[in-house]
Amino acid sequence: MERLDKIIARAFALGRRDAKRAIKSGAVSVAGEVCTDCEAKVAPEQVSLHGKPAQYQEHLYLMLNKPQGVISASESAREKTVIDLVPPRWRRKGLFPAGRLDKDTVGFVLITDDGVFAHNILSPKKHVEKTYYVQTDKPVPADLPAKFAAGVELFDGTLCMSAALEICGEKEAVVKIKEGKYHQIKRMFRANGLSVTYLKRTAIGAVALDESLAPGECRELRAEELQLLM
Repeated sequence: MERLDKIIARAFALGRRDAKRAIKSGAVSVAGEVCTDCEAKVAPEQVSLHGKPAQYQEHLYLMLNKPQGVISASESAREKTVIDLVPPRWRRKGLFPAGRLDKDTVGFVLITDDGVFAHNILSPKKHVEKTYYVQTDKPVPADLPAKFAAGVELFDGTLCMSAALEICGEKEAVVKIKEGKYHQIKRMFRANGLSVTYLKRTAIGAVALDESLAPGECRELRAEELQLLM
């Protein structure tokens, strides 16, 4: 059961103010009866606007192009979160980022309210690769791909799983990892004498970041993209 105004806003891509206006005007019905109570808790599948049934979606899957300075969290009293960037029409209870990017890292963040789905794409056992574009402070050594493939040992003794690294410029590389340890990419390079100066997640599995999304923008995953991740 959800608040009626939230259902109308989400199902018909309306702002909360417009949703409330529609409800109070008598345009909304619940189980065939007009309802003008914006706060009424109802079942989404019983709701209609001007006779058109609400399209109920059990779970939501959003692709966000995360900008710098935003944290990968559901809420924060002091800082802007990735959830704060979600437009009102997609706001719903339980949204969270499926995997975290550092505050200064940009790119693809998947936002959902589907916990099982998130676990499946984040678990190292599922082998869903995350792809990153990396810029470094010094030239990338020619032997670094082999070292990443063998599994990098971090300064604290943590051993990372085998990762793929492709050198694509003097101080540029593309890295694919199957796990998500704390600051992992930065720590893997640091263990090899380099500092990461820019980091962007460009893909999750076979789904690439939609480069038409400006920093801070998001959209729903398309059916074929969701299928690739499922």
